[in-house]
Amino acid sequence: MKRIFITILTSGCLVFSTYAQDLKLPAPSPTAVIKQDFSTSSIEINYSRPSTRGRKIFGDLVPYGKVWRTGANTATRITFNEDVFLMGIPADKNAEMPDMASGKQYQVVKFAIPKGSYALYTVPGRNAWKIIINKGIGNWGVSGFDPKDDVAEFIVSTDKVNDEVKSFTISLDNLTGNQCDMVLSWENTKVTIPVVAENDQRITEYLEKAINEPKRPYQQAANYYLETGKDLNKALNYANKAIEENKEAFWLYWLKARIYQKMGNKKEAVAAAQKSAAMAAATPYADEYKRNAESIEKGMK
Repeated sequence: MKRIFITILTSGCLVFSTYAQDLKLPAPSPTAVIKQDFSTSSIEINYSRPSTRGRKIFGDLVPYGKVWRTGANTATRITFNEDVFLMGIPADKNAEMPDMASGKQYQVVKFAIPKGSYALYTVPGRNAWKIIINKGIGNWGVSGFDPKDDVAEFIVSTDKVNDEVKSFTISLDNLTGNQCDMVLSWENTKVTIPVVAENDQRITEYLEKAINEPKRPYQQAANYYLETGKDLNKALNYANKAIEENKEAFWLYWLKARIYQKMGNKKEAVAAAQKSAAMAAATPYADEYKRNAESIEKGMK
């Protein structure tokens, strides 16, 4: 009888074990993976998201003045798929965290971060955090953290948010062609780390080379020169060449309108916008391009 009971119990454990392997149970600090197109490549972030669960976070669960894993579980990993710069205030290893609330002006500089994967560590303070970019991507939290592996170390100020962020969050916001903000938010604290990609020379060289290839990227080149304001005459020239290749493309006339608008040429901007709206009238985009034309006319009065 005893042997039968043990056999049944063992069988039950095996069934439960098999069942448990098929079911992913909720994690206290679930993993999040972000992959954001940025500049000419992308940024990837892999981290765990602890929640407040009624606890006091900064200055308590996460002490001030101590290295924090910036999340939970393994070290938070960030991958920059091209060389970038992170913006911050140089950190003095022999000094305490600066009082950013004093109103004193601090010089923000660029810290070069080569293409690659890094662990993100931080040292939270009351009104400023130290940001540490470290090579220890295999570390479990702060275990294994070694300052000798630091690639960059700098200070950024904190902001207070009114609505409590209950789960630690890393986001990539305010994206442009060469800049974005990496934002760390939890409880009532937000930290913003500006990211810059100095990609103009690389993009310009690529576009000018591609323009001479059989499949010429006239529209992309016109858009780039418009958005950067680098050479509006060249932007207009490429927009015209794109139209020569596709005369029915109403969106290209809207591109011309925006270029003329940035040049301050009201008459040509309005004319190009009206033409784009007229050409789009029979398409599903009719209302959108009508509003575009109206916005140009109103904006250039």
